Amino acid sequence: MFVLFEEDGAFKTGTLLTDNDASLQVETVSGKRAKIKAANVLLRFEKPAASTLLDTAEPLAENVEAEFLWECASDGEFSFLDFARDYYGHDASPLEATAILLALHAAPIYFHRKGKGRFKKAPADILAAALAGLEKKRQQALAIERMVESLKAGVLPAEFPPLLRELLYKPDRNKLETKALETACADTGLSAIHLLAKCGAIRSAHDYHFQRFLIEYFPRGTAFPACDIPEPGTALPRADIAAFSIDDAATTEIDDAFSVQVLPGLGWRVGIHIAAPGLGILPGSPLDAVARERLSTVYMPGNKITMLPDTLVERYTLSAGRDCPAVSLYLTVTPELEIVSHESRLETVPVAANLRHHEIEPLFNDETLATGLPEFRFRDELKLLWQLACACEGRRGKPSAVQGVNDYTFAIDGDTAEPASCRVTITERKRGSPLDKLVAELMIVANSTWGGLLAEKGIAAIYRAQTAGKVRMTTSPLPHEGLGVAQYAWSSSPLRRYVDLVNQWQLIAHLQDLTPHFGGKGKTSNDVLFAAMRDFDLTYAAYAEFQRGMERYWCLRWLRQAGHPAMSARVLRESLVRLEAIPLIFKVPSMPTLPPGTRVQLAIDSTDLVDIDVRATYLETLAEASGEVLEDIDDADLAIEPAEAAAADAGDTPAAPAAAA
Repeated sequence: MFVLFEEDGAFKTGTLLTDNDASLQVETVSGKRAKIKAANVLLRFEKPAASTLLDTAEPLAENVEAEFLWECASDGEFSFLDFARDYYGHDASPLEATAILLALHAAPIYFHRKGKGRFKKAPADILAAALAGLEKKRQQALAIERMVESLKAGVLPAEFPPLLRELLYKPDRNKLETKALETACADTGLSAIHLLAKCGAIRSAHDYHFQRFLIEYFPRGTAFPACDIPEPGTALPRADIAAFSIDDAATTEIDDAFSVQVLPGLGWRVGIHIAAPGLGILPGSPLDAVARERLSTVYMPGNKITMLPDTLVERYTLSAGRDCPAVSLYLTVTPELEIVSHESRLETVPVAANLRHHEIEPLFNDETLATGLPEFRFRDELKLLWQLACACEGRRGKPSAVQGVNDYTFAIDGDTAEPASCRVTITERKRGSPLDKLVAELMIVANSTWGGLLAEKGIAAIYRAQTAGKVRMTTSPLPHEGLGVAQYAWSSSPLRRYVDLVNQWQLIAHLQDLTPHFGGKGKTSNDVLFAAMRDFDLTYAAYAEFQRGMERYWCLRWLRQAGHPAMSARVLRESLVRLEAIPLIFKVPSMPTLPPGTRVQLAIDSTDLVDIDVRATYLETLAEASGEVLEDIDDADLAIEPAEAAAADAGDTPAAPAAAA
């Protein structure tokens, strides 16, 4: 005697060994003995053999149409044995009964299980809905298959264009298009972006990287809302000076300028003048909301996204030929270049000139300072300010520039919307030039002095501190060990950094003898200050990371432009190298282990603009390590140092911006 039984949701057969009322002992076709419950037995039979019943019944079950079975079945609950008898018109054989059982079991849409071997036909409305769902899934599967084949053939499916933004940056895995893309990627071995690029879905790799950044940090776009440009809220006295700024050629957000007045018999009065948008923009105003959301100007080669509208920048930038609202710090400097006193004022400053690096640096540099400066406008003032900067640097005991690291200027000639047609020029510029030192040291003086003033008056401010080697934002006036100052509050760039604007508001409130906007007794004002500090720190770092990535992209463009020539590089450590001609860092797996500083020759094999990666092969060693100190690079940081507009804040501030920014 053989039995057909159900166990763990599967049908099995075996030879009956012992039979009790409640349980049976059987030997399965695999030879295993098992004890089963009598309630699980569906059929007892003598023919065919247990080993052949299911295999023989399956082809028969496949020939039974579920739809016909459903039409034949009554509305009530029924046993498969009874149904098999009705279906065949006679007492069904074990083989026939098993075929019906398998057919009913394989059609859960048509028949609902009600127990061991028992079923009930699905209601007509439920069946219709289930069949519609199946048809929908079938059509979806066909659509996915069609889209996959199209993608693999390098043709963008018709469904993709309206969804490209989503597919590229924030894919919805529940959508058919995403499923098709994932399947095609798995079949081709390509990433989604590479596959879509192959199908012509992206305008350019540059556009892909830029749009990805915008989606994350500017989801509503980069356009500014319509708003009136405010004037300074109060009449300001006019300073009797002739101020001048020092910036790169393309700088439009001119935050700082300088002036020098002779004090007969006493020395000089040196003025540091900072643009004062805080006199027009009020905390809580629509323009504050704009600046608070953006937190900083975003720089990249060939482009920038400003923190404030161009019209407002134009109103408050320290542009030559006009009187500009400013917060001024006047230093009384002795003939020995000691700063003996300082005074802060709110005033309008006549800006006589906007000096540009490319014009002044050939005249004012280490060589001309040593051999004698030629005649040019503001020559004497620049020399005095440079001497003062050297004295300040000496008193701090810290260098103004990071040694051994140069700056690079990126000039992009052409429309970045068509990067393949752009001409890329990358110019190396030694960090720590006299002009750099001059500006950096005076900014350190301004930011540390005003930070100390706010701390002394008990006015809340956001400080840039460095202790135990870690640089961080804080509301406490802690030391900045890297700069060698007791406290350091960013205040010198209010047109392009929100922290500076906040600190300027606090400083203006003090100078006008008003209650500061932040840090009062109310919890709300403190929360706003802390939130601004936290958000700025995170956003500023993200902007810098994006800038590094775009600079890296244009370095790869430069390599392509040059025809992927053989390049010399310096070993940073292990397989990590930096090219000597451009600021590009990457790994060379084929390079042998060499000491840091070793010069090597590399063959540039390929550049990937999508992944922003370069492949190179080691050719030869050009020179052994020179012993010079090279910067420490993290494993994850394979991009060049971030750039930043306007003057450097020394050790704590990255390089100058791209000329085309």
